[in-house]
Amino acid sequence: MATIGATTGAEAPSVLMAQRLALAVPALMIAAAYVAEYAFGLYPCEMCWWQRYAHFAALLLALAALFLPRARAALLALSALAITAGAIIAGFHAGVEYGWWEGFTSCSSTVDFAAGGNALDAVMNAPLVRCDQAPWSLAGISLAGWNALISMLTGLALFRLLGLRERP
Repeated sequence: MATIGATTGAEAPSVLMAQRLALAVPALMIAAAYVAEYAFGLYPCEMCWWQRYAHFAALLLALAALFLPRARAALLALSALAITAGAIIAGFHAGVEYGWWEGFTSCSSTVDFAAGGNALDAVMNAPLVRCDQAPWSLAGISLAGWNALISMLTGLALFRLLGLRERP
């Protein structure tokens, strides 16, 4: 009986490395986003959520590769594509934050209706999160900028690793 993540025959080490990378990076990026939100109060804007969706998709595809070894390379390639799509979204978002181009006019807020009380007060007191303002940066690079850099490098590394695998 096959175990989860077992290789099919003599699978190339590059595919196994790609699988680890495709699982680890989106999981860490999502975890970092939630730590930033819940531990440090950096609430996500609409474009931040789009970046998270790409990482969720990449993580689900990489998890599916664990259970479907015959489709592993294809699922990892789709995961790499989702990570790269997230990098493009993050790059666009960083450009909006830096004022390089115009973003979307919609903003988002985090309304907590579960706390009870008056719904109107909850809406009025919720923080408004704009897509064109970077709430935090490191070395002059915003969170979206770091996401774009890390995700693009990861996507390229995954495509490279998958390109190294031996073909039948």
